[in-house]
Amino acid sequence: MKITCRVNGRSRTVDGVWEGESLLTVLRDRMELPGSKNACEQGECGSCSVYMDGKLVCGCLVLGGQANGREIVTVEGLLEGGALHPVQEAFVEAGAVQCGFCTPGLIVATHDLLARVSEPSLTEIREALAGNICRCTGYAKIIDAVELAARRMVATDGSAR
Repeated sequence: MKITCRVNGRSRTVDGVWEGESLLTVLRDRMELPGSKNACEQGECGSCSVYMDGKLVCGCLVLGGQANGREIVTVEGLLEGGALHPVQEAFVEAGAVQCGFCTPGLIVATHDLLARVSEPSLTEIREALAGNICRCTGYAKIIDAVELAARRMVATDGSAR
């Protein structure tokens, strides 16, 4: 199967995709975008979270063929002119990055939250990140990172862009 879609702002085409292959596998193995991680393959951990047509999805649960003609944004696509997005910077500065396996999904989920809610409450943060599992941090530093990103983004323009 041949798939053509926009990934991180540019048109990409891959051929020879098996009908049962996940979007996550297409992104990682065929498009060489290793940011999204493969942890559970069941949509339980959130490490493979990406945007598809502006909606947050688990890349492991979406068939690669479903991406045909769609707009996909991965954690790599959040970079702004080669620089880290404020959410990515906040995760680094708050020490919310340990082994890094859950980090891409948490960053994309945080980006999605802050695009919808510029000053989220603790409850809103926890609900937005509930689909993401981290085995290293105990979540305190992750919540700190979300709050730091929100404060900085409100101070500059009020959204996650």
